[in-house]
Amino acid sequence: MNEWLEENAQSLCGKTVAITGSTGGIGTQLCEYLAELGADLILLDRNSEKASNLKMQLLFEHPTTSITLYQVDLESESSVAAVCERLKNEKIDVFIHNAGAYSIPRHKCESGFDNVYQINFLSPYYIIKSLLPGLREKGGRVVAVSSIAHNYSKSNKENPDFADVSAASKVYGNAKRYLTFALFELFKNEKDVTLSVVHPGITFTNITAHYPKLIFALIKHPMKIIFMKPKTAALSVLSGVFFRCGYHEWIGPALFDIWGYPKHKKLKTCSIEESKEIAKTAEKALSLYEKVLKS
Repeated sequence: MNEWLEENAQSLCGKTVAITGSTGGIGTQLCEYLAELGADLILLDRNSEKASNLKMQLLFEHPTTSITLYQVDLESESSVAAVCERLKNEKIDVFIHNAGAYSIPRHKCESGFDNVYQINFLSPYYIIKSLLPGLREKGGRVVAVSSIAHNYSKSNKENPDFADVSAASKVYGNAKRYLTFALFELFKNEKDVTLSVVHPGITFTNITAHYPKLIFALIKHPMKIIFMKPKTAALSVLSGVFFRCGYHEWIGPALFDIWGYPKHKKLKTCSIEESKEIAKTAEKALSLYEKVLKS
């Protein structure tokens, strides 16, 4: 792992990296790597207590690192809008969207969209678009964490948030499909800000702890043995900081998109026609989202 870092990473001294979902398994490990490489950090999390604890941990190990905490709830349009206003005053070089929610109690947000769709796609899409002017000034980069779940189903413009679908894997996968391909279309003609779409493969984190307690108790130890540790999985996300992706390309584990060190691959899971349709539907959803902010 140290050899991989020496060959693929470089100093981030003088760079500011903002990251959502820093207190999760992959997020925490990613922050460790970023701080080790010299980056200043802006942590964007829902749980302020966990974020404060992470800040203390990181400063203990890396006392010269500058760490700023902002609270944001991706289910709340007003919370997202407020943090975007604050981020406009920050000089961000890299924005990493890592936060996600899988099998959680579902409800409609004020925007009218399913909360899983809003957390995993609509809110981060709004944040990324709002940060583009500042990122352009810095020649910055967006790193978006996708998932192999994006290929579990195809999008439906008549039901973009899968509100009437019960299977958690499909609902989550649909939201990741929107995030992935809406961003590819958004950045297709972008000249000043680069995009990296990454996926960590399968690893044991909080997002996998959605099974009933008894089942989870039985499977959690085998999962830790079978799947990659967050320390390895986070390398695919870290790769996105240093290597850009072209149109319909992503970075993820080399073996079957599940295990191994990062590899750059062409995505063949969505046609160009569907990708463009996703972008159109995404913009319509965003306009409804923004109406809530103005009301």
